[in-house]
Amino acid sequence: MMPLPQLVDATIDVESRIATLTLNRDDVRNELTGTRLEDDIVQTIEWINTDDSISVLILTGAGKAFPPGGNVKHMLNREGSFGGSVYEVQKKYREGIQRAALALHKLEVPSIAAVNGPAIGAGFDLACLCDLRIASYDAKMGETFVNLGIIPGDGGAWLLQRVVGYQRAAELAFTGRVFGAEEALAMGLVLSVTEPSALLSEAGKLAAKIAEKPPQALRMAKRLMKLAQRQELPDFLELCAVFQGFATTPAITSKRLLLWRKTSAEVSGN
Repeated sequence: MMPLPQLVDATIDVESRIATLTLNRDDVRNELTGTRLEDDIVQTIEWINTDDSISVLILTGAGKAFPPGGNVKHMLNREGSFGGSVYEVQKKYREGIQRAALALHKLEVPSIAAVNGPAIGAGFDLACLCDLRIASYDAKMGETFVNLGIIPGDGGAWLLQRVVGYQRAAELAFTGRVFGAEEALAMGLVLSVTEPSALLSEAGKLAAKIAEKPPQALRMAKRLMKLAQRQELPDFLELCAVFQGFATTPAITSKRLLLWRKTSAEVSGN
């Protein structure tokens, strides 16, 4: 395993091929703006994508929030990332929350969001960027940007409809309402709901089932799941045939893994 990334506002633990990234700024309820959490997320994912000893990422928050998103005061007063000229705001988003969103989107291993408390706005979209979600009964969620007169600048309008379908995503985005974990379960947004004390244990059990599988097959399956969202079936089947060639080779060496990454990146345009 490569040396762990040096994080500022988050912590990372690794056990049995499972990396757990804990957003550790409970003093500000793990707000994404005004902290180094966005940088820590990006740095962790870049590390995982180059370290083949990791098969699963669990993302959670310390304390009582998952996180709840950005600083509401800054949003209302158009300060921080939300203030300045059009170009200044654009630059802040590109260098801030959008970097974290793109990093999670490009993560090569399966990810599990263990939603321990409020996941509102950008925090909600962060959870939706994960492949799988488990929530505690304390969790509250909402695509609440419209309540503050702003839009989901982190890509939530693109993302949410891919998770729950267009109609449900539209209802959540247009009303900005906050809902609980049991409703999230009913709409298929989370896999399961558990007691707060059991959340990380349940996420760990799911991660362990995934981490038992052949690691490179996992990464290729994740890549195919992403590519399937934007490719026509004939092109996708051609890529499946190539990936199967990699998967059925007696042993996938580092050289073959690099070739797989190059091939899939060329096909997807990344």
